[in-house]
Order: sequence, then structure tokens, then C-alpha cells
Amino acid sequence: MLTDRLKTRLTKNRPMTSITLRIPVDVVDSMKAIAPQRGFSGYQTLLKSYLSEGLRRDEQQFAEVTHTRLIEALKRHGVSSEVIEQAEREVASQ
Repeated sequence: MLTDRLKTRLTKNRPMTSITLRIPVDVVDSMKAIAPQRGFSGYQTLLKSYLSEGLRRDEQQFAEVTHTRLIEALKRHGVSSEVIEQAEREVASQ
């Protein structure tokens, strides 16, 4: 099941904004050299890829923590492990 956030992220024409970053020249030079090796047209596209990869990793990590906390809270409130497992399977199959 796709979350609303993921659905938005997969939309091609989503709103964009410009930002300014101060990055050392040697780092930009390294990105310019690596970008074509990774199949990117330029260093800015490579930088966006790095940002996306890190963001997805962090979002996944925090989602797992939230999931674990939810299960712990349900158990403290007397919900059986069997019911929790059944609900997890149900959600995973949607």
C-alpha cells in the first residue's frame, strides 16, 4: 500500500523550490567526476540522488521505530500478539 507521501513523491509534476547550498569546491569537483560514472548528466542530479537515498533510508528507519513503538503500546493495552500479527498480515496484503 502506497502512503500519501510516497504517492506525492512519485508524481512527476510536483512543486519545486530552489535552495542555495555552500559546498566546498573539491566536493563539487568530485561530484562532477562521479556523476557520469553513475549515469547522471551532471553533479546536481547526483546530489539530488544522494539526498533522495538518504531521505528514503531515514524515513524507513523512523517508520520502523514508530511501528515497533505501536506494537509495544498495543501489547501494553492488552492486545494479543496473535491479533497484532493478523493485523500486520492484513495490512501487508493490501
